[in-house]
Amino acid sequence: MDKRQRADLFRRRLQEAMAHKNMTKSGLARGAQVDRSTIGQLLKDDHPRLPNAQLAADAAQVLGVSTDWLLGLTNRPETPGDIVAAALSLSPAERSSADDQLLAWHHEAAGYKVRHVPATLPDILKTERMMDWEYASCRERRLPETLDAQKSQLDWLTSGVSDYEIALPLHEVDACAAGTAYYAGANRDMRRAQLAFIADQCDLLFPRLRIFLFDAHKVFSAPVTVFGPNLAVIYVGQCYLAFREIERVRSLSNHFDWLVREAVVDARQVAQYIRGRNEH
Repeated sequence: MDKRQRADLFRRRLQEAMAHKNMTKSGLARGAQVDRSTIGQLLKDDHPRLPNAQLAADAAQVLGVSTDWLLGLTNRPETPGDIVAAALSLSPAERSSADDQLLAWHHEAAGYKVRHVPATLPDILKTERMMDWEYASCRERRLPETLDAQKSQLDWLTSGVSDYEIALPLHEVDACAAGTAYYAGANRDMRRAQLAFIADQCDLLFPRLRIFLFDAHKVFSAPVTVFGPNLAVIYVGQCYLAFREIERVRSLSNHFDWLVREAVVDARQVAQYIRGRNEH
């Protein structure tokens, strides 16, 4: 791009940014601390001119855009800090599935496939007795809200708005069946009812709901959810790491594909496997 082309692009982007901010030449001049005539010269289309570095930076700051965008070095008008903030955000995470942010992400993904690696058994498929047992130790119990949220998510799933894929470690099902690890101390009848419910939902909702079991000795995943092509979220305990940059979302989606490819129990056999473990 030669100097005249870059100057012309600068002029057009400056006009666009001013129109977006509803800012006059006088307003921009005051903000950038230059004469109004200086701004007028930059906006003339008969003799396009480029500003010096100081004026370009000041104008960009006043207009809330990046200097690189004004100068034609990038096609994204956001400042670098805004781009990073939009691509990666940190959100507080509730202990339960009643988390408003989590519910909002599910609704945002309407029409797209949701792909989920849960921290334990998937909340969307937990029974009331299992949730009551899980949240018994919480200082502030939100069981009624949690149950309502779980029902809303299950209704959302059964409505067919979005397909839902879950990759689950094999040991999670085995531990629930045996009452070991996370499920140590849980009532046997409650555990059996929980696994029976998951198996029934696998049969009832297939192929909208597909669960794949992987061997954590061979592959590993942190809790992660991919909400369609535009958002991926990693759960780290007290907060979520939310990614909106397309390459990061694609990378986490590829990670989920890897879990599916390495699954030792395919979605068509999961209900049978769970019922088999439940009989021991």
